[in-house]
Amino acid sequence: MSELRVQVEGIGAWTPHATGWDAFKRVFAGDPPSELPARPAATALSPNERRRAPESVLVAIEVAAQAIAASQRAGGDLACVFASAYGDQATTDYMCRILARAPAELSPTRFHNSVHNAAAGYWTIATECRAPSTAMCAGLATFGASLLEAATQVCADHRAVLLVCSDTVGVGPLGELIGCHLAFGCAMVLAPCTDQGALSLRLTTVAQAPRHSLLAPTCMKWMSENPSAASLPLLATLAHGGGDCVLAASDQLGLLVQTEVTA
Repeated sequence: MSELRVQVEGIGAWTPHATGWDAFKRVFAGDPPSELPARPAATALSPNERRRAPESVLVAIEVAAQAIAASQRAGGDLACVFASAYGDQATTDYMCRILARAPAELSPTRFHNSVHNAAAGYWTIATECRAPSTAMCAGLATFGASLLEAATQVCADHRAVLLVCSDTVGVGPLGELIGCHLAFGCAMVLAPCTDQGALSLRLTTVAQAPRHSLLAPTCMKWMSENPSAASLPLLATLAHGGGDCVLAASDQLGLLVQTEVTA
């Protein structure tokens, strides 16, 4: 694969114990996360939509809005890639239980929220976005694969792209199998490299396993509890203003990501 280069114009990040990019940077520096868990604000949605949206949507919308605000772009203008390893696990568990017991009692709203592109749908409606949207899933390699997809769109179409990757806590038998114990989401606005002094990413596919610099113990724990937290090595290099890491882009393919300041 030819090298891809994109610049990062905005970052969003959320867990119940670190609810924004500044909080994440403090965690990367070794500070403890908050002991008081929070709920995603997701203020980009109307009050009615926030009430009916599941946590999976709220986390995705929250980090998307953070990244858009940091980029100073309009969310409705950007193509978007929404990614999740497992989708809405709580809704999937509900659907399986209700279909096995009493299919006629299935909630239309819960069914509406069960599709993998639900978060993308909520976002594009809320922002009146008519640009292309993509929903992705690649298991434990979801973040790396979605980063590669978003960067490819930036370079191919010469336009900014919003990347969102998030997963929430698993429940029921599926939750026991997957072992996802933490809600986590991150987002980036990626754009063609045009601004001198901006943080940029150089992406190249490699045949090697994921590799990253030593992270704070909290980050290592988060990575073991949520597949979307595979983004943490890259987020750490962005917080430090430079560095490199290798992310999983598939079962057999690595993605070398070098972070640098555009000259």
